Amino acid sequence: MPRRFLQRYMPHPDTLRRQRSLRFMGHLIGNPSLWVLSRRSVANAFSVGLFSAMLPVPFQMVVAAFGAWLTRCNLPLSVGLVWITNPLTMPLIFYGNYRLGAWLMDIPARQAPSRLSTRWVAEQLAELLPALAVGSVVSALVIAFLGNVAIRLVWRWQVSRSWRQRSRRRHRRRDRGRGREQDP
Repeated sequence: MPRRFLQRYMPHPDTLRRQRSLRFMGHLIGNPSLWVLSRRSVANAFSVGLFSAMLPVPFQMVVAAFGAWLTRCNLPLSVGLVWITNPLTMPLIFYGNYRLGAWLMDIPARQAPSRLSTRWVAEQLAELLPALAVGSVVSALVIAFLGNVAIRLVWRWQVSRSWRQRSRRRHRRRDRGRGREQDP
């Protein structure tokens, strides 16, 4: 069941509350509604986390935590999913978002230089920012929606599969019990 899988990898709220760097968030971390693992809370956490990951803003984890608090979804999943945009994947994802934004705004996209540097980005920021913002918001909305739907479908499939397996086990036990009654 998805709940058991997720519980295996999630930190315990008490462990996080005891960490010195997170003490200022004790009231948020201790809120039990932000640790629930239900189909709705996990699907919404995926939406919040994926949406936050696609935004080219600093402190994406804070944005995800605030979004989890607003929507009352699973906090650790929302914050953890932000790491999809890590230092290795961030340039590719944001360049893709920029290209999408440029296409949507119908402006020619600038080609990345052969050697991408922060200096080049800083010099071109005023021209890159509108397309990056539009592309990031559109991709964030689409990916958040698709993530939510995918989690709900996978969760439903897993639950129905579990119910079928239970039903089969019940029928096998019942059939074995009838076989023993008929032997003597």
